[in-house]
Amino acid sequence: MSDTQQCSRIGRVKESFRCSFGEIVFGMSDGTVSIFGLVAGMVAGAQSGNVILLAGATAAIAATVSMMAGVFLDLESEKDAARVEAAQREAEIRSDPGGVVKKLIRDLEGTGISKTSIDALQVDFEKDPLSIQKFEDVVAGEEENPAEKAPPWVHACWMGIADFVAAMTPVIPFAFLPLEQAKYVCIAGTAVLLFLLGLGRARLGQRPVVRTVLETMAIATAAGIAGVIFALIIT
Repeated sequence: MSDTQQCSRIGRVKESFRCSFGEIVFGMSDGTVSIFGLVAGMVAGAQSGNVILLAGATAAIAATVSMMAGVFLDLESEKDAARVEAAQREAEIRSDPGGVVKKLIRDLEGTGISKTSIDALQVDFEKDPLSIQKFEDVVAGEEENPAEKAPPWVHACWMGIADFVAAMTPVIPFAFLPLEQAKYVCIAGTAVLLFLLGLGRARLGQRPVVRTVLETMAIATAAGIAGVIFALIIT
């Protein structure tokens, strides 16, 4: 493989990562919170780390597949809906281009756009009525966003990787350490991951960093407490 091909592949991977950043953050949040709650509940009642490892790993795999399928189907449905809507709008324009242009111009007259600009737009739309679709998409903020540059299966793969890695974080310590030690490593590792997730959420949503980090950690803590309470009730 040449250096150019290798750089091209690395560039595509980086681009797909950037496009799927939202799914990655969401997948890691979901995987961490759900499996940490499960592990916390099992720690309260289990006598062996092997039991926690088996249950946690099984739940992580099942959750990963479920999340991947959910993201893929959701994005496919969004694309299908957008395609159908665009086809319906195109048919509407083709059936009555003059009427569509007149209606759009009337709508623009109440927006504060100068008459000169509106007249120029009317001339362009009358020449190419189908350009109205692109104009409406831009005005509505529906022009292609970074997430649409990657196919649904790419988003699903990144979601799956993120969800599985995060879900296994509370579980892995029980594969290598005695039960008592694994408990503390599980909590510490999960706390670090949640801190990083909080930073990711803050960056993604342009939210206050401290508040977002504390919020992320509080949600996982609540899941852990719920798991422990449930385990104590049934044991």
